[in-house]
Amino acid sequence: MEILDQLEQQSVYILREAFKHFERLCMLWSIGKDSTVLLWLARKAFFGHVPFPLVHIDTSYKILEMITYRDKLAMEYKLNMIVGQNTEALKAGTTFPLTQHLPDEDPKKISRVSCCGLLKKDALTNTLNGNWPRKKLNLKTGHYEEDPDREPYHGVIVGARADEEGSRSKERYFSPRDKNNLWDVGDQPPEFWNQFKTDFAPGTHVRIHPLLDWTELHIWEYIKRENIPTVSLYYDQGTGTRYRSLGCAPCQAPIQSAAKNVDQIIEELKSGKLKNIAERSGRLQDGKHGLEELRREGYM
Repeated sequence: MEILDQLEQQSVYILREAFKHFERLCMLWSIGKDSTVLLWLARKAFFGHVPFPLVHIDTSYKILEMITYRDKLAMEYKLNMIVGQNTEALKAGTTFPLTQHLPDEDPKKISRVSCCGLLKKDALTNTLNGNWPRKKLNLKTGHYEEDPDREPYHGVIVGARADEEGSRSKERYFSPRDKNNLWDVGDQPPEFWNQFKTDFAPGTHVRIHPLLDWTELHIWEYIKRENIPTVSLYYDQGTGTRYRSLGCAPCQAPIQSAAKNVDQIIEELKSGKLKNIAERSGRLQDGKHGLEELRREGYM
C-alpha cells in the first residue's frame, strides 16, 4: 500500500474515533494547507459531510485572500462554520500592529508573542470554552451571525504535524489538556499500535491530531493527488517569493522561492532546496520557544 493511502486511512480512522467518543467535538481550520487537508479528510471520513463545526480564530490581521477563501469553501461545502475573535483587545488597540511604532519603554507597546497571546491563544481558549460569543456562518445569506450555542467543546481536532515544529513532536494523537486548556507536556498517555486513550476525566479538554505522522512533503503530494484547492499565497506570483506558512499579515514573511504550482513545491522539497529553511521561518512571532510557550497555555 502506498504511503499516502496508509496515512489517509489512519487519519480517517482517528477522525471517526474522535466523532465516536466526543459528543462536543469541533475542528480548527486555520485556512492553511494542513488544516485544509484535514478538512478534506473529514469530508472523506463522513462521505462528503462534516458532522461537527469548524472553528476559525480571526485575528482581523489575516490577508484578505485567506478570509475570502475560507468563506468560499464554507459555502461550497456547506460547513458549520464558527468564528471566534478577541473583540475587546481589538477595540482597545492592544495589538502588535497598532503599537509597534511606540518606543520600547512605553508600557502600551505589545510584542508579537503577547499579541498572539491575546488574539490567538485567549481567543481560542474562550471560544472553545464558550466564554465569549461566537459567530456562525448563515449558509442562506452568506453572513456571520451570533451563534446561540455557548456550550464548550471538549474534543478539538487540530491539523498539527510532528515534523513542522519542535513542540508539536511532543503531542499524542489524543492529547489531554486541563479545563483551562493548559498542556502538561510531561503527562501524556502512552499510545501503542493504534490503541488510543479516549476516556478522560470530566472537564478534560482533548486535542486530536490526525495528521501527526504526515510530513510537509506528504501534505503537498496529497494536495496534488486529490486536487485540493489551496490559497494562492503558497505560490510565486512573479516576485520570486511565496509563503510557506500562513499567519497574520504583519507577522509573516515570504521565503525566496520561484515555485509557481504544487508540482514545483514538491520538487523543491524533494531536491532539498529548503532543507536549511525551517517551515515556520516566516512566522516572525515564534522566536525562541515562543510557540511552545503559547501552546502550553492553550494555543493550537
